[in-house]
Amino acid sequence: MTETVIYDQQEAVAIISMNRPDSLNGFTTELCADLLLAFEKAQRDDSVRAIVFTGEGRAFSAGADLKQGFVGDRTTQGKLLFEYAPVLTAIAEIPKPVIAAVPGFAAGIGLSFAMHSDLLVMSADSFLLSPFTTISLLPDGGANWLLVRQLGYHRAYQLSIESERIGAERCLELGIANKVVAAEELRDAAITWAQEISKRAPLSLAATKKVMRHAQDHDWYSCYTMEAEEQEKLRASEDAKEGVDAFFEKREANFSGK
Repeated sequence: MTETVIYDQQEAVAIISMNRPDSLNGFTTELCADLLLAFEKAQRDDSVRAIVFTGEGRAFSAGADLKQGFVGDRTTQGKLLFEYAPVLTAIAEIPKPVIAAVPGFAAGIGLSFAMHSDLLVMSADSFLLSPFTTISLLPDGGANWLLVRQLGYHRAYQLSIESERIGAERCLELGIANKVVAAEELRDAAITWAQEISKRAPLSLAATKKVMRHAQDHDWYSCYTMEAEEQEKLRASEDAKEGVDAFFEKREANFSGK
């Protein structure tokens, strides 16, 4: 698709790969812009029902490319608000499941992008790292919000200030990762998983993502009323009828997304 992002598609799965292996997929202004275009392309394409998000080479991402991070007129705050945030928002709001596949490691804001995805599969030798106290910065890209909600304050704070590496198996124990697979199987395993998910009802996948994202930081009743509203829409869909018919006819449903 571009020099910094490779966009591919296998059946109903889009594969979005950061392609700056020489810099360990360090984030730059260009990479953020190209990722946003890639996720927009996947969202517009009705043939895409699931997305695998990964990095080429030895790592998912080493975080912000510090060699280029201070180039240009935009402040650090501006970069976070107007370069990184739009991509993270796209991942959260795209109505299709996003599986992050982490080879090697995801560090700094790379950790934020991996954790912000809907599902996370890691290679057995990979790890997550929040290294900010070693360079006199703080976790960013929403990492504070993600880590505290996932691990609790005390564990999240310790992990961040001590720059602790969290290995793949430990991520699985903590509920950060969904699956751990052999390094050589990572990409194929993520794509196969995405293909399996893509056979599920797309309207249901989208509604479940919407309500569960809402549930992360809203009260029970607002979540309950959103469930009721979304369920009303789903119940009236062609796919709901197809799903029920397929159930009684003991066959695989053929969902159209309508």
